[in-house]
Amino acid sequence: MANSNIEWTEQTWNPVTGCTKISPGCKNCYAETMAKRLQSMGAAGYENGFALTLMEGRLKEPADRKKPAVYFVNSMSDTFHEDVPFTYIDRIFETIRQTPQHTYQILTKRAERMAEYFHSRSVPENVWLGVSVEDRRYGLLRIDVLRHIPATVRFISAEPLLEDLGKLNLTGIDWVIVGGESGSKARQMKAVWVENILRQCEAARTAFFFKQWGSWGADGIKRSKRANGCLLNGSVRQEFPMSLRRKSK
Repeated sequence: MANSNIEWTEQTWNPVTGCTKISPGCKNCYAETMAKRLQSMGAAGYENGFALTLMEGRLKEPADRKKPAVYFVNSMSDTFHEDVPFTYIDRIFETIRQTPQHTYQILTKRAERMAEYFHSRSVPENVWLGVSVEDRRYGLLRIDVLRHIPATVRFISAEPLLEDLGKLNLTGIDWVIVGGESGSKARQMKAVWVENILRQCEAARTAFFFKQWGSWGADGIKRSKRANGCLLNGSVRQEFPMSLRRKSK
């Protein structure tokens, strides 16, 4: 468990590490790169590199923190990966239910397995459910699955955004995060794609969070992630759902 450098959360909690690629957004996976780096450094918990590993010793970590925090669950994996048994996911949610002071953000590319899990289980009130939406072919289908799962907050992470998503159905979606890809092999995100999402979020009154340009700037020039920054049309657009509006202050 660690403080997070991810702008839209506070802490990361990884009771699972490692994953496998299932769609184009996975191609340059930051978690895979980080896991291999941690493995080479001899970091505890990454002896298996990016092979999927159930980290039972981490299951109770959030219970040690009494002060309310926002946790991104399994930033180094996918909670609903097909090799994570539902019995183990039950243990993750046992900790979540036992720590109602915290808010938990769970993001997946495996929306159908998430829906299967919650078909016979309720979503705790302190859980936000999200799906990755990197393109039209794979991502848009995940939104349709997500909107039918009852949750306090439903969100979309369009990062890395790989193409124009076209017309979005944001019914039942509370929050959209958008970001470009980073790294030497990063694929370019175009400003018109971001602006299309922004306009639709404004029309639907859905909170919009622009995370970063990544390795390609709004001007189409490749440079460092820091140099490109996170300004959209000259301003910061980082909104949160109303239940966590305090974080944007």
